Amino acid sequence: MNVTVRGHTRHYRTVTFDRQRNAVLLIEQRLLPHKFQIIATRDYRETARAIEEMVVRGAGAIGATAAYGLAQGARAFRGQNVSQFSRRIATVYQTLKAARPTAVDPVNAMNKVRQAMSTGKTVEERQVLALAAAEEFAHRDVEHCEAIGRHGAKLIHNGMKLLTHCNAGWLAFVDAGSATAPMYAAQVQGRNFHVFCDETRPRSQGATLTAWELAQQKISHQIIADNAAGHLMQRGEIDLVIVGSDRTLGRTGEVANKIGTYTKAVLAKRHGIPFYVAIPLSTIDWNLKSGFDIPIEERDESEVLGAWGAVTNPKSEIRNLKLGRRTYVRVANPGSGAFNAGFDVTPSELITGIITPLGIFKPTELWRRRRSLGFGG
Repeated sequence: MNVTVRGHTRHYRTVTFDRQRNAVLLIEQRLLPHKFQIIATRDYRETARAIEEMVVRGAGAIGATAAYGLAQGARAFRGQNVSQFSRRIATVYQTLKAARPTAVDPVNAMNKVRQAMSTGKTVEERQVLALAAAEEFAHRDVEHCEAIGRHGAKLIHNGMKLLTHCNAGWLAFVDAGSATAPMYAAQVQGRNFHVFCDETRPRSQGATLTAWELAQQKISHQIIADNAAGHLMQRGEIDLVIVGSDRTLGRTGEVANKIGTYTKAVLAKRHGIPFYVAIPLSTIDWNLKSGFDIPIEERDESEVLGAWGAVTNPKSEIRNLKLGRRTYVRVANPGSGAFNAGFDVTPSELITGIITPLGIFKPTELWRRRRSLGFGG
């Protein structure tokens, strides 16, 4: 997407690779919307920490980051022994896999990199193949998101009011996004619509990231408190819901996404509002048989007990802080603890359709179409 910073506009991808420095380049998403900055992770451990600490987040973006991180670890190996190299790769793989356990994109991405590497006979050949495969995953992620946009745009009509949860925009992928891709495509086609962005506590990715994206793209939008969606639905103010997914089960059509997605799906069903999930093929898990088997990440309680933001008031009671500096503020009662599940699972019966790069399908159609959707090849 194009980003305008201090009056200058240029195209960015969320994740790229610097061959010369063997570094993964990432947009530091924790600083948005107050500051736009590119950082470099210098080894696979730093890359894993960037995923874990949500410098980069979102299904496709962490998939591409993990793929580049695996290639980064491969390229850093010094030596010619293939067996030692393979052991090193196994360590790199497990480190990156553990960074965000709920999402399946990193595993799918790294599996493709490992599969490509296996055809090389020497360490050097495998190193070259690793980076080529990581680049291919990143390019394919963009192609998939653009195709999602083409298929999903037909759902959006003039005058519609949309709801989205969390950030499944271009920041969550390499470019274009999943849930936002139909919106961007519909905008290009000249349609006017309005988007309500759930704030998406506790990390507020809707308020900070999705709203920032839509503002950059000049799409009409408003941020709402998470608990306001039902009120708007009850009054006929929402026509369509589109969200993303961190893991979609190909066997059942169940969807793991940011905490609160299940609640919105229940509300949409109650009010007869279409509820769509937009995914690239890398987000499909063909192995798990039940949503209860999906590992649900539980994050630090500090995310619930407080909030990060930027100091904008020069007369703020927060002393000794420069304007614009990112700051954590405790909001909750001192001494209280918190439960902080990062994701929930939405059953297939609450989902109107899954928007994929190959078309829009009912959740229960995924398994029947598994061969065309990439299962087994």
